[in-house]
Amino acid sequence: MKRVFSGIKPTGHLTLGNYLGAMRRWSAVDQHEADALFCVVDLHALTVDHDPGRVRRLSRQAATLLLATGLDPRLCTVFVQSHVDEHARLSYLLECVATDGEMRRMIQYKEKAAAERARGGSVRLSLLTYPVLMAADILAYGTDEVPVGDDQTQHVELTRDVAVRFNQRYGRTFVVPRTTHPEVAARVMNLQNPMSKMGKSDDVGPGVVYLLDEPEAVRKKIMRAVTDSGSEVVHDWEARPGVSNLLEILAACEGGNPNDLAGVYETYGSLKKDTAEAVVELLRPVQQRHKELCADPAYVEGVLREGAEKAREMARPRVDAAYRAIGLLPTG
Repeated sequence: MKRVFSGIKPTGHLTLGNYLGAMRRWSAVDQHEADALFCVVDLHALTVDHDPGRVRRLSRQAATLLLATGLDPRLCTVFVQSHVDEHARLSYLLECVATDGEMRRMIQYKEKAAAERARGGSVRLSLLTYPVLMAADILAYGTDEVPVGDDQTQHVELTRDVAVRFNQRYGRTFVVPRTTHPEVAARVMNLQNPMSKMGKSDDVGPGVVYLLDEPEAVRKKIMRAVTDSGSEVVHDWEARPGVSNLLEILAACEGGNPNDLAGVYETYGSLKKDTAEAVVELLRPVQQRHKELCADPAYVEGVLREGAEKAREMARPRVDAAYRAIGLLPTG
């Protein structure tokens, strides 16, 4: 059975974009068809200025939502990254294989570093090197497939390059993974700025629908979504990005095709109304299950504890092998 790994970073409240772009596939497809691991990658949240208490709260919320969206610990492994030491152990080895130039070419680093400098802040070294930690997350488990949104494709390509380079220099140690994408809504865009993705780090604003938003808040945000000049409902990202985003969201919610749906609507208003109701209904069972899990924190803690133990057992032999291959003395 193929092995799948993916993670979610607790830097903000999880969004509709996270769900449609990745999480729904994890529960509907990946956990059933693969030996799947899903991780709250909390170490990645430390690459920027953060409040420790908030990181803990968001990590717990993210883990609970992973379960609420349908991940079943009987079918997959759900855990927190920092609970498994092998991630950090392997990350340093891969830093000794990756290059400075590769890190600085990462688009997300360029964007986040520029934003941090614009705020007058300093850029942490971990922001530059975190794609290597992401590579360690993936390679530690012999991952075959990494289901991600479009914005993470470059990082998985780096992971592949580092794995090939390590194998060539030190002997075959790692599986070279491949990227997979959902067919529709791989990248849900901000409702107020359809040229930018719907990111969970956008803590406030009407352009982001969060998984735990109340139904009325969801409706209000979608009804106020930016559309485009003209009135024709067409699926055309260049000419009609706002409308195209709504069509993608509706298609993803209902399992349809955005191009086909475009022919159904004559007005932006009717498209917005149907999209809003589709999102509300999509999120309803997730929110109900989240409420139930919050009432039973011991269950969630138990899932994470057992998941970390299982992940540790899977990762340690390969990471130990990497230590031997690169030239380090064994511990015993």
